[in-house]
Amino acid sequence: MTLNRLSLSDFRNHADLLIEPGPGFVVLTGDNGAGKTNILEAISLLSPGRGLRGAPIAEMARTLGSGTFGIAARLAGGELATGTLANATNRRIVRINGAQKAITSLSEWLSLIWLTPAMDRLFNEGASERRRFLDRLVLAAHSGHASHASRYDAAMRQRNRLLSLETPWDDAWLSGLEQQMALHGAALSAARIACLFELSARLDVAPDRPFARASLALEGWSGTADLASLLAKSRTRDAAAGRTLDGPHRADMVVMHREKTQPAARCSTGEQKALLLGIILAHADCVKERQQRAPLLLLDEVAAHLDPVRRHALFERLASTGGQVWMTGTESAPFADVIPTASHFHLNR
Repeated sequence: MTLNRLSLSDFRNHADLLIEPGPGFVVLTGDNGAGKTNILEAISLLSPGRGLRGAPIAEMARTLGSGTFGIAARLAGGELATGTLANATNRRIVRINGAQKAITSLSEWLSLIWLTPAMDRLFNEGASERRRFLDRLVLAAHSGHASHASRYDAAMRQRNRLLSLETPWDDAWLSGLEQQMALHGAALSAARIACLFELSARLDVAPDRPFARASLALEGWSGTADLASLLAKSRTRDAAAGRTLDGPHRADMVVMHREKTQPAARCSTGEQKALLLGIILAHADCVKERQQRAPLLLLDEVAAHLDPVRRHALFERLASTGGQVWMTGTESAPFADVIPTASHFHLNR
């Protein structure tokens, strides 16, 4: 998967930007504040969800700009575009080959995997961050995952709203919503388990060095229990809590350092980074094998804190994927091994 043209208009700090990269490595360098991560965020919005920052749509338009923004990309076989309109600045519009489509349709065109400095504390954050990370991995391999997640969330929001009303509740309506949650929840859980199984098999044969190997598991509701019945029995409890307390939206990805048999949260910062890189690299291989094409990787400041040996090993592994890899850094020196053959763009503030 290769973007051969990317244009931004009034997105973040970019009033009007055009990049035409080649395949393989794409290196973005420049001072802090030049807008390198903003470019990666724009690309991440060419997939379902709120992008690599998870920011509100209204924050993405350039200050003192038009109040709207646009992102357009060309890849083999099609053109993708997303942005906002003047009469709906809080709603993102998606167009594929000129026709307006649902946001979930983007997953049929691009498989994206990203890694940002904010994810360095993934194993020390709450379960929601790890769940979001896992769902991003699942989406890269299973394009229908976004649709199931969207429909599950919509049914759960309606159920929570109904439970917030005074009794007697509309049992038939609640039962219908709970059946929808069970249907899409089972699909979500099955896709997560399949993804972790494939990842674990890939990590089984990965080298121990220089990137640590992870053991992965899914904790919480995993599709074995009848979710619809469980939800029906929990209405009073959930109404008191103000939210639904059972289901795939409460699952957690459990990560262990294989060689140390130690929870990732107890590992050093360097070990956690190595675990994350190992997972990302293994998943890129999984996606390539499943889809017969490498995913597009977005790696923000990935080389900043790696020693030369790990940095060289990382570039070798990334090159072996055969896909397009976007990387950012303040200086060119860490990318000396790849810049001669990369598309290199230096941004000024």
